[in-house]
Amino acid sequence: MGKADFLSPKAISNRIKSKGLQKLRWYCQMCQKQCRDENGFKCHCMSESHQRQLLLASEDPTKFMDYFSDEFKNDFVELLRRRFGTKRVHNNIVYNEYISDREHVHMNSTQWETLTDFTKWLGREGLCKVDETPKGWYIQYIDRDPETIRRQEEQAKKKKQEMDDEERSARFIQEQVRRGRDGKETDVTPVYTELKRESEEEKVAFNLGASSSIAGPSKSSSSLGASALKTAASSSTKRKDTSSSSDSRGEKKKKSALEEIMEMEEEKKKKQSVRTDYWLQPNIVVKVITKRLGEKYHKKKAVITEVRDKYAAVVRMIDSGDKLKLDQNHVETVIPAPGKRVLILNGPHRDTEALLEGIDEKNFCATLTLDSGQQKGKRVDVAYEDFSKLA
Repeated sequence: MGKADFLSPKAISNRIKSKGLQKLRWYCQMCQKQCRDENGFKCHCMSESHQRQLLLASEDPTKFMDYFSDEFKNDFVELLRRRFGTKRVHNNIVYNEYISDREHVHMNSTQWETLTDFTKWLGREGLCKVDETPKGWYIQYIDRDPETIRRQEEQAKKKKQEMDDEERSARFIQEQVRRGRDGKETDVTPVYTELKRESEEEKVAFNLGASSSIAGPSKSSSSLGASALKTAASSSTKRKDTSSSSDSRGEKKKKSALEEIMEMEEEKKKKQSVRTDYWLQPNIVVKVITKRLGEKYHKKKAVITEVRDKYAAVVRMIDSGDKLKLDQNHVETVIPAPGKRVLILNGPHRDTEALLEGIDEKNFCATLTLDSGQQKGKRVDVAYEDFSKLA
């Protein structure tokens, strides 16, 4: 009996039947052929092409198993990364989406017998976070892409810098409020006493030119003449002058606090404008943080001997003396012990040598005494990433 025509009902029926997923026991992974029933699978196993594939596999069976295992692992992990990202998901959900593709690699041709064994293997290899629950095994993809890690580090550094600026402004405002409260408490309040006289014969006289009333004899009353009006006028003008001077002092105090806040904002803007995205300088000590070079150089210190194109540097390892060319994202600054000399790498005091006085761990900064430049001897607070130890 010949093969049915392409547009015949029999051929269309066969294509519809073979379109979806078929039973796994009637699938040949070596030939990548799916059979619809037991008879078809039996005929395929007796075919010459299948026998040739078996002969090839018998020469090196582990080679074919490793190949299918790698294909299964790569496709499964790629689907997990693209479809679910770093979300925690049940392993059976990912597997059902994976086998929905008709041309997928079947698990019976890999080194893993069950999906649970494959899930545990992913956890041991560090490709995913794996945890077991009463509902089954859950997996979570671990993204180790260098570009993603660099982006996360930049976001964390930017957030930390913004928090430092906000904390400094908040501390400054609190200090101004505390000074204002201390000033109010130190003001001397006037004490008012009762007006008394020793005898009824004595008369009370008021001197309008003085700040307090004085009880005296009747002779002092004769001084109240035409000059009293002059003294009263002069005292009133003095009071006005004192009141206006006190008001002006209060305004000056308020203005000075406001001016200090404005100056602080201007200094912050100046610092931000002075900052650059490159900080490498020769003759400073740095620490290698990249793992691409292996454990031999990871977390080891080096000295920058040459800076190239602002963002790359030639370094000499302190332990081994090897010379390497690294990007500035592959190294970080080194904070020495107090009393050592450092070089400021970024900000308004860039390229200035200084002496490390102390370290503020809460605010992620250090107190430095400038050792060169026009502001020599000045103490400044500099963030960790803006200075490094001198070689």
